[in-house]
Amino acid sequence: MKAADLRELTEEELAAKLRELNEELFKLCFQHSTNQLDNTGRLRWARRDLARVKTVLTEKTGEKW
Repeated sequence: MKAADLRELTEEELAAKLRELNEELFKLCFQHSTNQLDNTGRLRWARRDLARVKTVLTEKTGEKW
């Protein structure tokens, strides 16, 4: 996911994406802790996508998360 694509979304869509990515990251961390995660690189990408969404949302609203 690219930041330019995220900038086209509304604040509500970004907030929904933020919740979705938080849930995905939680599931990935849980799988990792139980040794069920095959591709540990997904953790890295999930954290980066979450940071991108937070950055764009902060740019639009001016709020800190």
